[in-house]
Amino acid sequence: MFGIGKKRDREVEAALDELRQADTVAFGGVGIAGTLLPVTEAYRRVEAVLADDPEGVRGQLDRLLAEGTPAGRVYAATLLERLDPAAGRMAWTALREDPAEFGTFTGCVMGRATLGGYASERLAGA
Repeated sequence: MFGIGKKRDREVEAALDELRQADTVAFGGVGIAGTLLPVTEAYRRVEAVLADDPEGVRGQLDRLLAEGTPAGRVYAATLLERLDPAAGRMAWTALREDPAEFGTFTGCVMGRATLGGYASERLAGA
């Protein structure tokens, strides 16, 4: 079908832009109603494309890791880890000393984390 690839490319680019500007990390629903934040939906859109076009997304994830907000870099490292565990570990290692803060949301609980602390936890769990 004509145009489907371009539409998907636009959707992925919009999702990556959402992640690049993220101020909160939330991988699931938040609040009592379990509402998905726009950034969570964007993460899921990019995650879905990883299976279909891993090489096409890889460069964009590297760019997100370099240019994103602290929360955006968490999403980038998480996606890189899914795509290539060794690259994900390298990303978390590079972020381990970063003191930048971002918001977190797990269920109904809001919090704050530093990028370095979050990266250290991810490395310890790997």
